[in-house]
Amino acid sequence: QAQQAKFLSDVENELEELAVTIAQAKKMVELIKGAAAKERERVEKYFAEASEVLATFQKEVAGFIEDGERSMLGEAEADLRWKEERRAKLAQCKQNLENVPSNDTIYFLQEFQALKVAMEENLSPTPSFQNELNFTKCTQAVGAMKDVLSAACKNQWDHLQGKEMDGLSYQETDEGLCSPSPSAQTSPRHPPSSPLAFIIDLDSDTADKFIQLFGTKGAKRVLCPIPYPQSPTRFINCEQVLGENLMNRGNYYWEVELIDGWVSIGVVAEDFNPWEAYNRGRLGRNDKSCCLQWNGENFVAWFGGFESVIQQPFFHTIGVFLEYSEKAVTFYGVKDSKMTCLRQLKASHFTKGQFDLFQNKINHQFPSLFSCRLKPAFFLESVDAHLQIGPLKKDCVSVLKRR
Repeated sequence: QAQQAKFLSDVENELEELAVTIAQAKKMVELIKGAAAKERERVEKYFAEASEVLATFQKEVAGFIEDGERSMLGEAEADLRWKEERRAKLAQCKQNLENVPSNDTIYFLQEFQALKVAMEENLSPTPSFQNELNFTKCTQAVGAMKDVLSAACKNQWDHLQGKEMDGLSYQETDEGLCSPSPSAQTSPRHPPSSPLAFIIDLDSDTADKFIQLFGTKGAKRVLCPIPYPQSPTRFINCEQVLGENLMNRGNYYWEVELIDGWVSIGVVAEDFNPWEAYNRGRLGRNDKSCCLQWNGENFVAWFGGFESVIQQPFFHTIGVFLEYSEKAVTFYGVKDSKMTCLRQLKASHFTKGQFDLFQNKINHQFPSLFSCRLKPAFFLESVDAHLQIGPLKKDCVSVLKRR
């Protein structure tokens, strides 16, 4: 009976876990369907707008041809009519002169004078055709437009399939999908061979029980605990979750969408203890992690328990640029494919007469963080806080490449 009871208890637990995972799977199905429907609607809208642009261009080109034809044809036809009339008049005068009897001198002189007058009449001015056949350039213009459109369609299709970005091929590494990038100017330098465009998957074995995951890209803080299986890497005192992939060399860039609530985004050392107490376990409140926090009013940079408030407006999209060679982490606000540097965490020399407690902490402790392998980290501080990983914006990655 004891074995039977234990077996029934195990079955009950399994049923409960399946109920939770089924609910999550249903939500994921609905999320995928909703996202696909919204994407399909946007794509149809853009195709309709593109078709409208092409139709307008076609109408303008056809009108340009008609206007050019009408203008030039009127002048050419008037010149043709004048020449035909002159030819007919000269032919008639010549015929009249030939028909005069040889003995009728007076009549002959009259017809001869008429022919002479006709010959001396002013000629019609030669058509200028200053814009001669300008409309024949339409073929060249439309052909060039067709080539550009074809190339753009092919490039975007290749981009959708993940074949290339800005002409650079992706390459697969142990850390994830990346592409080569040139050196930087306004942001920290990075060598051409360094990884970029980091693809993050959330690690379900690290998610706190109050964090619900949506596939490997979405996370939301909930009120009811989720019965995740036990894991030595799971956070138990902080509503945090990590990315699966490790970073230990080169440069990496990823983007996060802040959908709702208070969210912190950063990195943490691989050997960080996920069972740390709340005050020490939160991102940026220890020497093993750093982050950018949105607290509902301001962005705030955190490291080692020290904070620095950032005077910038809210950005829904946050870009994170990590550079091992420079021992630096830079947080960007991204909007309309434009990047605003919110804060760079990197050791630096003080300007004479200035002192900053936060920068002093960075100078003394931050470089040691790069002696460890790092993971992307996320802290959902408020109930219903919600974030989504990526997708990367091509223009922003291009900006980092050009720098």
